[in-house]
Amino acid sequence: MKKITTIFLIIAVASGCTKLDQQLNNTLTNAQTADALGASFVLQTAYNDIGNPYSDPGNIFALEEVTADQCVVPTRLGDWDDNGKWRDLKKHSWKTDGIDIISNMFNGLNKITYDATNVLVPAFKATEKQKAEARFLRAIALYQLLDLYGQFPYREPGENLLNAPKVFAAQEGIDFIISELESILPNTDASNPKQKANPEAVKTLLMKCYINKGAFINRANPTFSDADMQKVITLGNEIMGSGKYSYSANYFDNFNPTNSGSTEAIFACPNTAGVATNNTRIDNRWWATVHYNQYQSVKGAQGGWNGFSTVADFYNSFGVNKVAKQTPEDTLLDPRIGGRFYKGCTDISGVRPGLLIGQQYNEKGVKYNDRNGNLLIFDPNIKDNLREDGADLELKGIRAVKYVPDYSDGGKNYGNQSGNWLILFRYSDVVLMVAEAKMRTAVPDNAGALAMVNALRSARGTDAMPTMTLVNPDNVSDPKTLLAERGRELYWEVVRRTDLIRFGVFQKPWYLKPASDATHLLFPIPSGALASNPNLKQNPGYN
Repeated sequence: MKKITTIFLIIAVASGCTKLDQQLNNTLTNAQTADALGASFVLQTAYNDIGNPYSDPGNIFALEEVTADQCVVPTRLGDWDDNGKWRDLKKHSWKTDGIDIISNMFNGLNKITYDATNVLVPAFKATEKQKAEARFLRAIALYQLLDLYGQFPYREPGENLLNAPKVFAAQEGIDFIISELESILPNTDASNPKQKANPEAVKTLLMKCYINKGAFINRANPTFSDADMQKVITLGNEIMGSGKYSYSANYFDNFNPTNSGSTEAIFACPNTAGVATNNTRIDNRWWATVHYNQYQSVKGAQGGWNGFSTVADFYNSFGVNKVAKQTPEDTLLDPRIGGRFYKGCTDISGVRPGLLIGQQYNEKGVKYNDRNGNLLIFDPNIKDNLREDGADLELKGIRAVKYVPDYSDGGKNYGNQSGNWLILFRYSDVVLMVAEAKMRTAVPDNAGALAMVNALRSARGTDAMPTMTLVNPDNVSDPKTLLAERGRELYWEVVRRTDLIRFGVFQKPWYLKPASDATHLLFPIPSGALASNPNLKQNPGYN
């Protein structure tokens, strides 16, 4: 009973209640409970909320990546059918309440805002630095809600929970988030590590707000004010000039089981191999994509679930100056395409991080087979209806292994939390946002943008682009565009849908998706949320 009472008191104090009728043998007052828990406890709860929504590929990742051009989840007979939700996401054919991910993430993001706001309740006596951290975490959730749903509910700390929260949308919403971030910046602890709110993390989120502001206000026809672009450039220059960040020598070191030391990570969710310290499950990233048979060093081990895949158009976009041949020599085009030996991974499973195409081999160089006895040759040709069957149903789709599987401790950590930290904000994104802003200013600096992009490409070990446009509206996969470079650098990092909307091509047709209407520029507000808060309004096109 004491445990139940404590939980009830946490909720009561956080909600700002002024009276609690204690009937469960509890002797603590609200103030005593707040003192016992402390702001640190409540703040850590908000930090822990971030992990699962962003790490699990069936959550925000699905909304941001499966709806975009670089990710697809083919149905393989009964596997990955899930009532057609993966097909609906890919084809932009989802309905108001047809996909559980849409409602789950609306609720999950609002939980982050609720728990972060609790830190600000006076009873917890948070310091100004703790308040700044909480408001930063809340701003991440509000930004994502505005991005996905076009609006977000908001309560002041201690507000009466019986009253429906007010709702911010479009201009008012993005302006509020920007004002929050600019307000907390002076109080953000400069000594905080990458797993805590730090000034560069706040500035990175501000950059995302300014560069997406025009798209959030008008998704069908985004505009970009010179003032907003100058803000992006100024903030980015401050981060780049801080001396805190540099490109990693190996691209995939940013995603390996020891990536807590990444020189590119600005803000990350920590993770500990074999210990459930938070809700981050990086192992789901590789489980979701690799074939069942791709890890057999441990008796009875299963490699993955054989689902999430990428497509030939994206793979081919790495051939900027040379045509991709879809053979092992493509690793010479750009190391980010993968296909190279990676110690601690390839020597244990045969997996070479990056895009897995063609015949797959184990750690001894022996060809893998699928479960039907066919050679495990990943085929980029996916049926237009996304329904695979027949003898080769397990083989369709290029696989993307972005986070390097954790085989440490004899393989015990492969499917048990794993040591990889979830990188939410990364230095290269800052560089690419500055380059984009330079191209969108009133007097574009295209040469300066190209120089920045080519410096990034040089650090990645690939050749320079001779010319670069922002986007080719007639070919989303055109490799000589900034949109394509963002795709090559940031693939499967939960930003692609947002990028496609900002670059004005989300409604365009691409491989496996026909042209789509403006309805699907936003996700629907779940019916349950509408019923509980009359201030929320359903997005256009949904019933």
